[in-house]
Amino acid sequence: MVFKRFVEVGRVAYIAFGPHEGKLITIVDVIDQNRALVDGPCTGVRRQAMSFKCMQLTNIIIKFPYGARQKTVRAAWEKGEVDKKWGESNWAKKIEARTKRAKMSDFDRFKLMKAKRMRNRIIKAELKRLQRAENKKS
Repeated sequence: MVFKRFVEVGRVAYIAFGPHEGKLITIVDVIDQNRALVDGPCTGVRRQAMSFKCMQLTNIIIKFPYGARQKTVRAAWEKGEVDKKWGESNWAKKIEARTKRAKMSDFDRFKLMKAKRMRNRIIKAELKRLQRAENKKS
């Protein structure tokens, strides 16, 4: 499989750790091989230099000119519907599910266990019913 997530101006990235963990940013300029000038106009991340180790590149790219101001980046962000695209991605859904699962109380886990048990019981009963119907035919 060919690598497609290159570091480029306009590439949207997810901050993996640090003070802005979990927020989206876009690369405005590449400083050197270790850092980039990033900006998160709609996520509350101010323009700053950030290490590539802190960020994970996404498939989302927005178009704006090299070295654009924050106002231009914000307009491109909204035009590219980055928040909507991110919300629809499997990556964002997995992160949301992980945080929701981590916030569960003991009682919530108990209710989930009971619901899964009931679901499996219904599936098992339906499967047996279908197998009995199939055996009567043959």
